[in-house]
Parts: sequence; C-alpha cells; structure tokens
Amino acid sequence: MAFTLRQLQYFVAVAEQGSVTRAAQNLSISQSSVTEALKELESDLGVELFDRHPRGLSITHNGHQFLRHATKILATVSDARTSFSGKQNEAGGTLNIGVTSLVAGYVLSDLLARYRRACPGVEVSAIEDNGGYLEHLLVGGELDVAVMVISNLRDRMALQAEILETSPYRLWLPMGHPLVSADIISVADISREPLIMLTIDEIEENTGKLLTALGARPHVAFRTRSVEAVRSLVATGAGVALLPDLVYRPWSLEGDRIESRDVSGSLPVVQVGMVWRKGSSLPQAARDFVGVAESMRSGRQR
Repeated sequence: MAFTLRQLQYFVAVAEQGSVTRAAQNLSISQSSVTEALKELESDLGVELFDRHPRGLSITHNGHQFLRHATKILATVSDARTSFSGKQNEAGGTLNIGVTSLVAGYVLSDLLARYRRACPGVEVSAIEDNGGYLEHLLVGGELDVAVMVISNLRDRMALQAEILETSPYRLWLPMGHPLVSADIISVADISREPLIMLTIDEIEENTGKLLTALGARPHVAFRTRSVEAVRSLVATGAGVALLPDLVYRPWSLEGDRIESRDVSGSLPVVQVGMVWRKGSSLPQAARDFVGVAESMRSGRQR
C-alpha cells in the first residue's frame, strides 16, 4: 500500500513536535490515529522512522532523511492547490526583505521558495543583518517586511509584528551523556556542564539571562556564530547547548547523533515572526508575501 498525504502530515507533525501526544493535540486527533499512521508509513517504507524509548521517541537517521522529502511533497501539494485558487499573482513589482541570521537558514528559505512559486513576476531582494538594524530599515521605509526573531522586538510603537513560529529552548547533548537518561534535568545540572554558546540573534544574551535568573552561573567553553559548529561540538562531547528547538537537527555534519531534552522549570521561548512598519500601506508584493507566510503557519497548525 502506498503512503498517503495524511500519513505524511502526521509524520511531519510528530517529527516537528518530538512527541506523538503533542502532535495529536496540534492536529486535534487521537494519539492512536497518529501512532497507527506512523506504523503504516514505516511498514510501507520498510524502515524505522523513529526510535521508541521510555521517554517517548526520537527521529532516526532514515527518518531525518525522509522528513526532507515529506516536507517537500506537502509543500508541492499546497502549491498545487494554490495554483487553482485564483490567487496566483503574475504581476511584477519588487519586494525588499530583511532577515536575521538565526531565521535565514531555518524559516526564510522555504518561505521564499513558496513565495517565488506563487509570485514569479516579483523581483525579490533580501538582506541579512541583526535585529536592531533591520528595525531601523523598516522604520525608515527601506525594507517592506522582515522575517526575524521578535521575542525582543525593541520598537513596538513603530512596528507591527505577527508570529509565525514559537520555539521553546531545549538542551542539546551528545549520545551517551549521563543526562540523556535522566528523568528530570534541572538548570543546576546544566551549570555543571561546559556550555557551547551560540552568539547570533541575541541567543547568547537570552541564554545568559535565563541561567542567571534561575541561579546558575554558566561555564562557557566555546562561543560561535555557527549553528553547525554548535552541532559538531556538542556531538563530539565538547559541551552541551541550550538552544531553541527551531534550529535542532539530530545529526551533525559529520553524522554524529545529537540528543535533545526538556529542562525543568519555566524556560523562555523564541518567537519568529514577520515585522513591518505600522501605519504603512504595504505594496501588493509584500501583502502577498505575508499571505504566503500565514498559509505556511496555518499548514503547520493543522
């Protein structure tokens, strides 16, 4: 039996949520429906997509590879539906976008691909910079819209923001680390570990504030602006990392496994969203871009 689009939707939801329970809640269906769909999908493909363990499940290397295909298939189907909805925009125009570093490789690429398919006649120009500078360009009218971390948006009086994705912080660990099998991981546990610190999009500032507020003094072993470097360093045992789930992938470039675990206590979240100047009349190209982004968000929530 060939796999179905519904099975792909359930698989992607579980992979993104890291839990059958959370995926079922987001999809508003029963856990048994999700579990059965995953079993049927694995049977059809002939591979295990998830490792089951007492704490839940984690995606396998085969599952991670299939996730890319499943995401592309669902995106293509969504684009096919849009092409018959009468909303495809053949008009020209320009769109000036800003993006922060953390968002560029994890949100914007898919969003831009969808937008270009929906609006092929629009000339798109995008720049990457820090959030403060992008806010300056938005207020000055030099950018139409920015896709950025909005958790710490500074000029909320002048800017309008709409959330696209909310990502909680989790702890990254190498395979075999003692905390991988711990029932509860506390901030005190993290404070005893060498910390690999990501220094883009205010992540370093937020992580430092988080640990300080909870009474822990982090021992920073390495600072880097590269997410891939964080992955490699964690996977090889150089330290642990506390990062938003948005950038988590279970494998380093070298093919080493990275585990991700919840931390007890109230941790902040990273909000990624679209930002534009309040009171401005967005050009049609920008309105279409916002519409494509909203459809992506709705698709993830179904």
